[in-house]
Amino acid sequence: MSTTPAVICLDLGGSFVKLGVMDAQQQLTILDQQKIPADSWPDFTALVSRMIQQHQHFSTDSPLAISTAGIVAPDSGEMFASNIPAFHQRNLSQALGELLQRKVIVHNDADCFTFAEAQAGVGKGHKVVFGAILGSGVGGGLVADGRIITGQNGLTGEWGHGPITLTEVDIEGETIRLPRQPCPCGQKGCLDSYGGARGLENLHRTLYDVNASSLDIIAGWQQQEVQANRTIQVWLQLVSQPLAYTINITGASLVAVGGGLASVTALMEALNEEVQRYVLRSTQHPLVVPGVFAHNGGMIGAALLARQVA
Repeated sequence: MSTTPAVICLDLGGSFVKLGVMDAQQQLTILDQQKIPADSWPDFTALVSRMIQQHQHFSTDSPLAISTAGIVAPDSGEMFASNIPAFHQRNLSQALGELLQRKVIVHNDADCFTFAEAQAGVGKGHKVVFGAILGSGVGGGLVADGRIITGQNGLTGEWGHGPITLTEVDIEGETIRLPRQPCPCGQKGCLDSYGGARGLENLHRTLYDVNASSLDIIAGWQQQEVQANRTIQVWLQLVSQPLAYTINITGASLVAVGGGLASVTALMEALNEEVQRYVLRSTQHPLVVPGVFAHNGGMIGAALLARQVA
């Protein structure tokens, strides 16, 4: 009787390569983590080969599922990952498949996280799930009817980019004006400049000319410290309105949040409350909830995708 082969999983970020394996019961085990040789294709492929070869129990039938930073062009498979020059503008799936002599699937990490939550996490049973990443920056993904939606050039769910940030907010009758900040994407006024953990720090610095970590700002908010509380109130308005707009456009019945800020339960509850104010139809159940796969959601989603296309 044939058995379902394990899926080898890689998570590729700007700093590390993480290796794991998903068994037939869809349980993920992390096996290794190494610093990524981000600038060298030969060094990168040598590292990946070595990490996999160290675990000889992998079947030759086991596919390799990769969750990665960057964009995968849906027509050509070409990667666009400027922070990882080792495989920027390469067809990573094809190149690694030929090298390792096994099936390789590659997908964007935010898309993989969203797929994991839609298939087996907080979005299970929902027709349309939006994944909102609030990590160091702002990202997203969209799953509908059990499929990742990939738009032009592989871009979908990028609610953190585009000149959409509010330039003034009202807090307890006070109007606060904010400058539109330049974004690394080349535009000005992107939510990414204020929305993620680095954005929260930037916002606090803009309001008070004070450098503080996102952890310290959140801790101050939870302790009702005046400046931190005001920063979080402004942040909630800046983030909730574009997110509500995204829900209205996509028809998502649930937003699964990933990234470091998703781990702050009180902050996610406050964000959900704000979003409910702005969507066309609020719900009795929470719309914005932390995902259950905050740490390894990309690898889990990639592995589930590999199983789906196998």
